[in-house]
Amino acid sequence: MSSPAMIDRYRWWEIVLIYCGIALFLFFVLSPFVEGFLVSLKPLAQLFSSPYRFWPENGSFEAYRTMWISVPGFGRYIFNSFFISTVVTVIVLCLVIPAAYAFARFEFKGMGILLGAFLTVNMFSGAVLLIPLFRLMRSMGVLNTYLAMIVPGVAFLIPSAIWLLRTYMIRIPQELNEAAYMDGASHFYTLRRVILPIAMPGIIVVAITTFIGAYAQQFIFALTFNSKTEYMPLPVGLFAYFGKQEVIWNELMAASFVGIAPAMVVIFFLQRYLVGGLTAGAVKQ
Repeated sequence: MSSPAMIDRYRWWEIVLIYCGIALFLFFVLSPFVEGFLVSLKPLAQLFSSPYRFWPENGSFEAYRTMWISVPGFGRYIFNSFFISTVVTVIVLCLVIPAAYAFARFEFKGMGILLGAFLTVNMFSGAVLLIPLFRLMRSMGVLNTYLAMIVPGVAFLIPSAIWLLRTYMIRIPQELNEAAYMDGASHFYTLRRVILPIAMPGIIVVAITTFIGAYAQQFIFALTFNSKTEYMPLPVGLFAYFGKQEVIWNELMAASFVGIAPAMVVIFFLQRYLVGGLTAGAVKQ
């Protein structure tokens, strides 16, 4: 006789508490986005009215039109962020896939130290390393170029990507490698033809998390390593809505939603791979 479903093992009041907890969690997560969207629909004068009105009166999408006029190069900022994030993701995957495979399949001296060093790198904020990074970028001659944001982005995102993909590859049965070796396959051939197809959900998870990380961490690197507008990413474009006398809040919120649209599109089309990659290997077959 099959065991009852997990949800059937709870009493009715326990189920109510679970759903109430989920609803409370979603409220705190989604309420800033809802408020930000409503702010983008309000006229600027209405934002400072007293008492404050949560729901906009005579709301419109006018801010989504005027935002392009206030910051004429905003489309370029979005393109730069998407381009930088895509290049960073591709480079990270090319470096992380063989590295994660080596850490998952081989035992070598100093492996634990290297993995610990990767975690240590994530403990440092980019702001702490700005001065040495600036000197490095200057010595490489890449200031005021895309590389000035791509290089540190790759460096800061590789450690977490290695840990995430290594954890996934460890769950792949070692017998697959042994069978490939028995057939005379090399390590590279085994990785390319045997491991990669199985590890694809995990690779997609790493790609999505890397893309989001690269999309979100560009502000401080752009202000430090770039002075040319044509290379500036989205966060700098949003900062342009902070005027000397006032902040154009409705256009800022509108620009924020337009700016994150490319990342949301990527997540939307890859969400089923994201869920599959995060849950794969959670239950031993």
